[in-house]
Amino acid sequence: MLNTLKMTSMFPLTSCNPQVVRGIDQKCGGFKLSVKKTGKHPVVRASSEQRTAIERKGLSIEECEANAVAGNFPDPPPLTKPAGPKGTPVVKPLVITRRPRRNRKSSTLRSAFQETTISAANFVLPLFIHEGEEDFPIGAMPGCFRLGWRHGLLDEVYKAIDVGVKSFVLFPKIPDALKSPTGDEAFNDNGLIPRAIRLLKDKYPDIVIYTDVALDPYSSDGHDGIVREDGVIMNDETVHQLCKQAVSQARAGADIVSPSDMMDGRIGAIRVALDSEGFQDVSIMSYTAKYASSFYGPFREALDSNPRFGDKKTYQMDPANYREAIIEMEADDSEGADILLVKPGLPYLDIIRLLRDNASLPIAAYQVSGEYSMIKAGGVLKMVDEEKVMMESLLCLRRAGADIILTYFARQAATVLAGGKQPGF
Repeated sequence: MLNTLKMTSMFPLTSCNPQVVRGIDQKCGGFKLSVKKTGKHPVVRASSEQRTAIERKGLSIEECEANAVAGNFPDPPPLTKPAGPKGTPVVKPLVITRRPRRNRKSSTLRSAFQETTISAANFVLPLFIHEGEEDFPIGAMPGCFRLGWRHGLLDEVYKAIDVGVKSFVLFPKIPDALKSPTGDEAFNDNGLIPRAIRLLKDKYPDIVIYTDVALDPYSSDGHDGIVREDGVIMNDETVHQLCKQAVSQARAGADIVSPSDMMDGRIGAIRVALDSEGFQDVSIMSYTAKYASSFYGPFREALDSNPRFGDKKTYQMDPANYREAIIEMEADDSEGADILLVKPGLPYLDIIRLLRDNASLPIAAYQVSGEYSMIKAGGVLKMVDEEKVMMESLLCLRRAGADIILTYFARQAATVLAGGKQPGF
């Protein structure tokens, strides 16, 4: 009996003696249908698909069903096991009850059991903007540009929306003439970032706009805070400026302000400042665990924001530290952060997982410029498959626990996903 035969229709052979019918030695065009004896008569069942195939052989359904009762069934396809290469040892199967490879043996099963998925909704696209009209390529970040805020910015956002990316974070390239030791341009309501926010919200009201809250783009010293004459970064005075910056961005229409400065106490102070100005609905994404990393180099080229002296190790975290991230997480959570971010991303998967396991807030990861540029360079040099490595890296950030990913690959990865590809199968 063909084990694929579906018993979906019945034809009782009322005019035939079952014993005689069983003696019929004819085949129905290669189809041998099963017989089930019900009462006085055998009953033949055939599926609609088989009926169509039978009719194509030139025989009627009645003839085929009658002939099938004879019991002459075609040989089933042979059961063969592909042979190993010459020299493969002959062994007894291992006596093991658990073989995890069974759930990985086909793409259908792998996709069914995939634990982590990724979509364009998980991406936030960082965009660099400047006062000019033209778009300038960033040498260390192939595919990224310093966008003119009036035209290039709108065009890039349009292209991203077209493939499903609807969240953006803005970073400004500020003219040197507007920079100062106290970074006052950061809270100019008619500054570059507030103007860009208003323009984007007017054109695309449904997008989500994140902003960067820090003084380094506006500081003549290139640091995230005000620098004292002895080189010390002043904490509380800087927080005062950051509060004014966050309120200015909220006033322009920002959905989520993102303090990246790593000053102590700034989340609570910014929350109070926003609420007091009526911006209770504006969220705060805190750069909770921002490390003093060497992976930021291309970003600083993009904004021309390298520190004029020293480094940022007195306020950004030591890459060697793990438990310290818990201290920062607990502080930000208690002060009113809505999202906790880890930066960089891929080299700090353990920190992403640490925050995911210890906080109920959404977790963000920033796949920074150095990570992006390395993948791009590897692809150009044909050392890796750029698309596959890109998608795998993003999937790993999600697997570690990131709900959202700030990535310069956002539009490129969303385009891949729009084509129906999901990494990991």
